[in-house]
Amino acid sequence: MRSLQFCCFLLIGCLISQISASASDAIFYESFDESFEGSWIVSEKEEYSGEWKHSKSEGHDDYGLLVSEKARKYAIVKELEKPVELKDGTIVLQFEVRLQNGLECGGAYLKYLRPQEAGWTAKGFDNESPYSIMFGPDKCGATNKVHFILKHKNPKSGEFVEHHLKFPPSVPSDKLTHVYTAILKPDNEVVILVDGEEKKKANFLSSEDFEPALIPDKTIPDPDDKKPEDWDERAQIPDPEAKKPEDWDEDAPMEILDEEAEMPEGWLEDEPEEVDDPEAVKPEDWDDEEDGEWEAPKIDNPKCESAPGCGEWRRPNKRNPAYKGKWSAPLIDNPAYKGIWKPREIPNPNYFELDTPNFEPIAAIGIEIWTMQDGILFDNVLIASDEKTASSIRETTWKPKFKVEEEKQKAEEQSAGFEGLKGIQKAVFDVLYKIANLDFLGEHKVKVVELIEKAEKQPNLTIGVLVSVVVVLFSVLLKLLFGGKKATPKVNVNVAAPAKMDEGETSKSAAAAAAEGEEEEEKKEEQNEAPRRRTTRRDN
Repeated sequence: MRSLQFCCFLLIGCLISQISASASDAIFYESFDESFEGSWIVSEKEEYSGEWKHSKSEGHDDYGLLVSEKARKYAIVKELEKPVELKDGTIVLQFEVRLQNGLECGGAYLKYLRPQEAGWTAKGFDNESPYSIMFGPDKCGATNKVHFILKHKNPKSGEFVEHHLKFPPSVPSDKLTHVYTAILKPDNEVVILVDGEEKKKANFLSSEDFEPALIPDKTIPDPDDKKPEDWDERAQIPDPEAKKPEDWDEDAPMEILDEEAEMPEGWLEDEPEEVDDPEAVKPEDWDDEEDGEWEAPKIDNPKCESAPGCGEWRRPNKRNPAYKGKWSAPLIDNPAYKGIWKPREIPNPNYFELDTPNFEPIAAIGIEIWTMQDGILFDNVLIASDEKTASSIRETTWKPKFKVEEEKQKAEEQSAGFEGLKGIQKAVFDVLYKIANLDFLGEHKVKVVELIEKAEKQPNLTIGVLVSVVVVLFSVLLKLLFGGKKATPKVNVNVAAPAKMDEGETSKSAAAAAAEGEEEEEKKEEQNEAPRRRTTRRDN
């Protein structure tokens, strides 16, 4: 027994020494084992009324920094002993977050702030405080991403610009502890890990990875260039020599009565479609003077159930073979066509070349969020100069907690009846969320995530959503393989290629056409609709 106790103490001692060794190798490490008060400074700005608490993670003895109230703004900051330079080799940013009550709308990210000479104070920390990097989960409506934003100074203009990582990973949808890691490498590469697993790799200087690109375009459209008044952008025009044929009747209706139609055999012309409900009884409290003359409610005529129809028979319409619609002249190539005009390109005055990003140093770590959920717990905030330190801390602090939480979640799902099909559904959702992280989905990623979240809340939609996601993937793959752009007409040699049609105009015209079609369908439905039932009360 004593030997067993000795082994346990030895194991715990080794674990503690490993954590201590890892923490000692870190540039900055906050475990929140002790109270944050006196170390972290809460913003004194009036709008940040949310109360921070030093609290245990649910089911653990491990403490963290807790968002304790719903629908509040929060701001808190920790000043570093000395600024951390991001230009000197590898830098790893890492922290844990547990969304104990989920996250429907709110952020759980960290801001790595520039030195206070940039114009901020700890007690005045707010949304405008200048940061170098913003990193972490953010979810609300169509937004579901692990943000990575670099604020970079343009050496020509002196302006700081936010550069957003394109197609970042999505936020895990459960209530478990997750660890987020950003690795900044000296070769201009940044790698994003979620729970130690690589989810995104990007290059700071690539226009494919950041929006807007860190390096501006060499040329820009000349803002002073104007389109000539005689510039004709119409590729085709109505044929001016075409004439409407003499036999073209624009007034002919689209549909006419079908004179050959005959009333179906067995049609009950003398029977109404609805009759008084024979079982209806006038309510005892009915007052004819106040409520009007009482009438029994109507029900479908039972005699009509076996007949092809009841009431007056009307001859149906059929398509008019003489219908041609409004005549319009055919289109011909426009002999005056010059192509789609665009302003000439001029050198970009803000253009610069860059071998490596001009990272601003990190002087503090801040949490500045507005969230609709409480129960958000931050823990084990780390800045390190090597990946091994971050990996060691993940293994010794995050992983044991995650394993316990994961096992507890599985047990709760099984006890709640999440077996068989429901267990399969969960596996399907896990796969779907991984699919949603694929880079090639591009702009379709947001739509895929929305579909998955909708199905997760309504499990009966799972199959339909699965089909929808497959359709989206298939469409994107076809577009990648065969291209999604139609060939455009050639343009004048001094003019750039034709610009895309204005999306707003396209959407407007499509919406207008859809509305007209719906109105026509509604009119037809009203004509064919059976008479409505009378109410049991008359208006006086």
